[in-house]
Amino acid sequence: MDVLKQVLGRLHPLIVHLPIGFIILGLLLQWYDRKRKEYDKIVPLVYLWGGISAALACVTGYLQYLGEGYAFDTVKWHLWSGIATALFAFLMYVRLKEIQQIDFLSKVPIAVLSVLFFVLISFTGHQGGNITHGEDYLVEPLPNHIKSALGFETFEEKVITLNEENWQEAAMYDDIISPILNNNCVSCHGPKKTKGELQLHNPEVILKGGENGEIIVTNNPEKSELYTRLVLPKEDENHMPPKDKRQPTPEEVELIRAWLNIGNPFEGTIQELGMEKELFLSFFPKKHDADYPDIQISTASQDTINSIKNKGFHVENISKASNFLEVSCINKPSFTDSDFELILPIREQIAILDLGGTQITDAIFEKLVTLPNLTVLKLDATGITGKNMELLASLEHLKSINLTGSNLEEVYLQNLAEFKKLEVAYVFGTQVQGEGVRTLKDGQITIDYGNYELPPIPSDSIIY
Repeated sequence: MDVLKQVLGRLHPLIVHLPIGFIILGLLLQWYDRKRKEYDKIVPLVYLWGGISAALACVTGYLQYLGEGYAFDTVKWHLWSGIATALFAFLMYVRLKEIQQIDFLSKVPIAVLSVLFFVLISFTGHQGGNITHGEDYLVEPLPNHIKSALGFETFEEKVITLNEENWQEAAMYDDIISPILNNNCVSCHGPKKTKGELQLHNPEVILKGGENGEIIVTNNPEKSELYTRLVLPKEDENHMPPKDKRQPTPEEVELIRAWLNIGNPFEGTIQELGMEKELFLSFFPKKHDADYPDIQISTASQDTINSIKNKGFHVENISKASNFLEVSCINKPSFTDSDFELILPIREQIAILDLGGTQITDAIFEKLVTLPNLTVLKLDATGITGKNMELLASLEHLKSINLTGSNLEEVYLQNLAEFKKLEVAYVFGTQVQGEGVRTLKDGQITIDYGNYELPPIPSDSIIY
């Protein structure tokens, strides 16, 4: 029965579009036919089917609410307005059919009912969109300071920062465990969305557990679902977080296990609890990787990343220690200057960008300057000549640019001397002559002409 409930509930996102289509069609036909009166018999029938399909959408939506573990406060407005929409569709059918038994409806002008109906279905659809995509879906790509100015709540990742001097003074729960749960679990198990009736955003709700009972067995991580769900294979349906969501690192999972093993205390520092230093070394400062800036950056939304991947781009994290991303067009050789807009939602996180082998032109330079943290740029095997390349001098972190096999003209090479942190430019196979300038900016920038030849070794002359 539970399986059937879940299956029918998951049909809701599909079925819900039927009443929307019927109702919008009915409203459009009413407006179009307001003078001709040619569709008097068709419009009521459209609303009847809209009411029937809306009732079906209400049933499947309610089953989805039961099966997916949404908090009632999250779905209540969508639920009640959905029921009201279904009832209003039947009301419009009755009004347009002019059924005598409900005479009071004839006193309400059709235009007024139509406007109210449009407002109602718009509100219902908006509430549904908030549930599936989040209230900030449209503004999600905006920087946090702009979203805050617009009155939207911002999600801030809690960063765990430890070093040799302060690691022992860090509070085990507040500074370590809470950020791990916040960054990996609270999006589905928090105050807004409560899957399985489980919340993990404060000690009280963690100890309370979910619909299956408590998730912590004191001093026994192997019997605590808070830990055992994390170490299940990703393919297991009980694995948490779901495999398409952000996953905690092995070091974070081990910290959850160690915390449970000492009785899951919500008070006390690392030193007071006697925790071993080795458990926390992964959060100590590491030697910086030159392929991304040495700064902290917020995490790009996984939904946004998936959307960009679906458009043919390859997107991946540069390392587990950073939120910076590498974006490549290796599977999208048709990429043109106008396609650049597709990656703008993650412009803050892009550190490595590979546009090699694409259809870009020199106009791309005006767009590339909008990537504030670009560090490695690959423009090889493209038609660019280098015109307007000096615009990239405004990029604070650009260290490497690959122009191999492009149409780079030698006249534009000197513009690289204005780049702030550029270390190397690869120009093999361009119109720049190999015997030309080898360095720029007093040796700070290397011009790499490639075409290297390896010295012969004795084994090269052996005939097998």
